[in-house]
Amino acid sequence: MRKNSIKNTRLNEEVMRELSNIIRNEIKDPRIHPLTSVSLVEVAPDLKTCKAYISVLGDEKAQQDTMEGLKSAAGYARRCLAHSLNLRNTPEIRFILDQSIEYGVRMSKKIDELAAKEGRETRPETEEDA
Repeated sequence: MRKNSIKNTRLNEEVMRELSNIIRNEIKDPRIHPLTSVSLVEVAPDLKTCKAYISVLGDEKAQQDTMEGLKSAAGYARRCLAHSLNLRNTPEIRFILDQSIEYGVRMSKKIDELAAKEGRETRPETEEDA
């Protein structure tokens, strides 16, 4: 199975959906932040390993606590995944912190600040021309 095959793409989506449900409903670790989401899942073509990119909306301590909680519950999550998916091999899950959403929000704020600053600097000139 190639990495970008249709079967692998569907499997990635299915694992992502099930893993989101497991994190939200099954794992009862208090370290896991309530605003935790699975942003991307990459299952290896041999179905042995899986990288789950996790996004946590919170401060740095909440992110670190959530990652520790997920790493300690990886075996339980794998067992729940095996029960919900009918696969020959259930992949070993590696949780990776994804900060791309946070980065995007920061960049968007900076762009808005620059646009507001540009708007204030250029408005008096356009009003004089009118």
